[in-house]
Amino acid sequence: MKILFVHQNFPGQFLHLAPALVSRGHQVVGLTAARNKRTAPVPVLRYRDPAERKVEGAAKTYAEMSERGVSVARAALQLTRQKGFVPDIVFGHGGWGETLFLREVWPEARHLTYAEFYYRAKCADTGFDPEFQNVDGPNLSVVARRAHLLQALVEADAALAPTAWQASTYPEELRDKISVIHDGIDTDRVQPDPRARLTLPNGRVLTPGDEVLSFVNRNLEPYRGYHIFMRALPEVMKARPEAQIVIVGGDAQSYGPAPAKGMTWKQIFLDEVKDRVDLSRIHFLGNVPYPEFLSLLQVTRVHAYLTYPFVLSWSMLEAMSAGALVVGSRTKPVEELIRDGENGRLVDFFDVNGWSEALTAALADPEAAAPLRAAARATISDSYDLKRHSLPRLVEFVENAGR
Repeated sequence: MKILFVHQNFPGQFLHLAPALVSRGHQVVGLTAARNKRTAPVPVLRYRDPAERKVEGAAKTYAEMSERGVSVARAALQLTRQKGFVPDIVFGHGGWGETLFLREVWPEARHLTYAEFYYRAKCADTGFDPEFQNVDGPNLSVVARRAHLLQALVEADAALAPTAWQASTYPEELRDKISVIHDGIDTDRVQPDPRARLTLPNGRVLTPGDEVLSFVNRNLEPYRGYHIFMRALPEVMKARPEAQIVIVGGDAQSYGPAPAKGMTWKQIFLDEVKDRVDLSRIHFLGNVPYPEFLSLLQVTRVHAYLTYPFVLSWSMLEAMSAGALVVGSRTKPVEELIRDGENGRLVDFFDVNGWSEALTAALADPEAAAPLRAAARATISDSYDLKRHSLPRLVEFVENAGR
């Protein structure tokens, strides 16, 4: 079959799936944004990034997404007219409007969409954190910005979500379209390694057995609980004077409200606690190459993971696979994988004292956590392993075109 993946940051979630389909004899092509510089595992064509439109108000998101959809549709027409490529299956990420008009270009193809998350005005990320509440009444902008997500799912023949909770955010009457298959974790690579080493910026080398507390996110921001984690640190560092705190993440903004102009969430919440912590033991690494990230997970004693009710980070599953003790927030995405006292620990998201106590206790007694760490590893190996679980199911989903 001829299979087209559409993703502005291709390969994105299709990193392993695209080459797996090639190995089975399919012709696979990626269609991505012109600005995307990521290395692709299959041949890639590019669409022109849409020009910015000065649209404000409730229609802003849909205007931007539909313009991207038009750019992709034009590239799709060119792909067929100039190269004669007519896909049997089109699989795109529904989050950026890229798939909105592709059925008009290829009406005979089967259309699949990656249904990652459906925004809600309440009972999900919006309105969850009282510190960042909208005080102007109902958050109508959230309702408006999900129009393209709804259209993408309606236009698709079938959809894929990585977790059951993320699938549950979509309207009930459309959930029958959604299959739940996680992207998968390469547990052969992401596993405990007693030989792991992580060199800090100050030259210190951390090894398994050291008292390391890790926190990882793409960017350091409230959606991923950075503010709660930082507020818990003073008591943790006071109780554990040998603990090294290693934080991975950038200064930009991925989700939620932006900080005040000229500020970063990283600095705002570091400034809040800097007079009550030993800054020489807090190591901000920024964004790091994957091998360095993996080494951190292999040397860490405790990994803190917090998130609003939102998209679940791969990093939490990778930490579990690497054998770390994960102390996670008691929020729906996390509770889908972590069972308190069985394969990790859970703490209420906003309970700063609870976080201090749980992290301190976990750092103090690594032997007691050994069964939890083993169970966490088993959770990922048994249900989320890339090669033996997720990838075969993903291949089947595409080859059957979601039927």
